[in-house]
Amino acid sequence: MDISMNELRVVESELGINLSVLIETIEDALLHAYNRVPGAIKGARVELDRSSGKVAVYAPELDENNQVVGEFDDTPNDFGRIATATARSIIAQRLRDAESARILGSFQGKQGQIVSGVVEGNAGKSTESRDLFVELGENRGVLRAEEQVATEHYRHGDLIRALILDISVGSRGASIRLSRSHPDFVRQLFETEVPEIAQGIVEIVALAREAGHRSKIAVWSADENVAAKGATIGHNAQRVRAVTQELHGEKIDVVEYDDDPAKFIAAALSPAKVERVDIINRDLRQALAIVPDDQASLAIGKEAQNVRLAAKLTGWSIDIRKSSEDPAKLA
Repeated sequence: MDISMNELRVVESELGINLSVLIETIEDALLHAYNRVPGAIKGARVELDRSSGKVAVYAPELDENNQVVGEFDDTPNDFGRIATATARSIIAQRLRDAESARILGSFQGKQGQIVSGVVEGNAGKSTESRDLFVELGENRGVLRAEEQVATEHYRHGDLIRALILDISVGSRGASIRLSRSHPDFVRQLFETEVPEIAQGIVEIVALAREAGHRSKIAVWSADENVAAKGATIGHNAQRVRAVTQELHGEKIDVVEYDDDPAKFIAAALSPAKVERVDIINRDLRQALAIVPDDQASLAIGKEAQNVRLAAKLTGWSIDIRKSSEDPAKLA
């Protein structure tokens, strides 16, 4: 007997894995093992006897015209040892998968989603570390300092919402890494607040963020009856205000996406008004934006933040010029 069928039946009963599925997995793994043996015959198959646990490799028998006329036993010597080791490896992996599922529980498949939790306290080795542990029901998340917003501060017991960056399972259990500074946190907040985005009627085409200060999002809808920007902002700005409150006052500019780069760049420089956008070099994605003289500082923004975010949002390098400095007027 090569493989203990009793062990496989125990796995079936304890993990709820169909025995046939488990056997097919083992057969596939053994076929890969056979194909690595010198002299392995192409087209062979592995059969695990469901009653005895005996493993055999059957290779196709060909006639002089290279046609299959039957098959013969081509089980390599010592293949029983390989079969036993392979089966135990697969069983061990299935047990690890089951343990991972048990540890993660409801968090399986939640990467990229927003969760709520309670701040437990410092997660770093040093008391000066800003890393935080966040209680998430039966599990614990970690909000590293680099994933926090510099202007936000939390204490033990504070309620907090964050984006799940990734989930892994190690010897100490589940590791759930969180973020409040990632641009996708803003994206998911809008998906929560705006049904049209959640339903796919309105699409967030691009998003640029400097966490704690300002975000710009470009929206678009294929439905001509839906005003993408209006739907995202909401009646009396109710929807965008809800996102801003969650971000503790971070400013958010919602703009309409346009396939015309000049129109998109002009919109991206909001809240500044733009007179004209000239495409200087399409290949290098360089553009010149002409703005009224009294709008120049607004277009550029404090420490060039507005034009920098507009450049990130559109993917274009943007040069701002006052109307009085318009090259077309000075020519």
